[in-house]
Amino acid sequence: MKTSYFHGKRILVTGATGSIGSEIVAQLLADGPAVVRLFSRDEHKQFQMQHRTGEDARLRYLLGDVRDLPRLTSAFEGIDLVFHCAAYKHVPFCEYNSFEAVKTNVVGTQNVIEAALHQNVERVLLVSTDKAASPGSVMGATKLLAEKLVTSAMQSKGNHRTLFSSVRFGNVIGSRGSVIPTFISQIRAGGPVTITDPEMTRFFLSIPKAVDLTFRAMQQMQNGELFILKMPVMRLGDLVDVLIEEVAKREGIDPKKIQKRVTGSRPGERMHESLMTREEGLYATETDDMFIVQSPLRGPGEPEADLRTNADAREYSSQGQKVLSPNEIRTLICAFLESSSAVNLNA
Repeated sequence: MKTSYFHGKRILVTGATGSIGSEIVAQLLADGPAVVRLFSRDEHKQFQMQHRTGEDARLRYLLGDVRDLPRLTSAFEGIDLVFHCAAYKHVPFCEYNSFEAVKTNVVGTQNVIEAALHQNVERVLLVSTDKAASPGSVMGATKLLAEKLVTSAMQSKGNHRTLFSSVRFGNVIGSRGSVIPTFISQIRAGGPVTITDPEMTRFFLSIPKAVDLTFRAMQQMQNGELFILKMPVMRLGDLVDVLIEEVAKREGIDPKKIQKRVTGSRPGERMHESLMTREEGLYATETDDMFIVQSPLRGPGEPEADLRTNADAREYSSQGQKVLSPNEIRTLICAFLESSSAVNLNA
């Protein structure tokens, strides 16, 4: 039996009580790590997570904020791998609280880099978002800066062994940054379901699938790469229709009585999302389930090299992609509604 890459490793997850962070923790525990430190600022969510996971001697619950460099430095002592998931993710809140987003998403990421270098961590992987591609919002801009900080850290780390990379994906079904929990709550309340624009398209992926590909990025990183996960595309109107049918049925509500209300785009929102710009595509290699964008930066003494691999590269956008049919969406939504993630939506 092949030993997992994470077997025996000492791992820390920032934002560990969030949707992605908590699934990372759950999947790591099955891979035999020596210790997993859960780093987050919300004591109540840590209490709830401890209650769900039970007593596991490998888990350590650490209160702290990525804005606090001394606390991060202490938490990283003896750690091999870091999954950096902590971030502000809601577009409108970041739009109206811009510098708070900067302090967490940008300064917080730089703090993670500095703490990792100080403690000689082996690898750091930043979890990013499709909104970082040609950002049109504060949230997207701060996550793009976070990606850039991680990439440039490879060239400014000196003799430290630490490797840095980022992984970027779109909406994760049921995550706290996703609109799906809001839709579900509105349906359970009898409606109306507020939808910005039925013709909007978005990338969607299940939480377990997103984490599985994130693990692969952690193992494959070498030199500040940006791993961009391929994802299916949904039309927002189709998603809402399927959710109304499936959630109402489970709640004993007549789906025909659930009204929809179109509200229009919110500040910072776009009709379609990109996962990779054309400029990034110039430096990308493609696999079955991801694009791997090489860093164009060269360190001191390294020869200048043209890493562009795709002279005819195009933007990887939700616009123009084949959208999932209602039945394909139903398969994904039903799998989510029957999962533990859906059970914990009201936690």
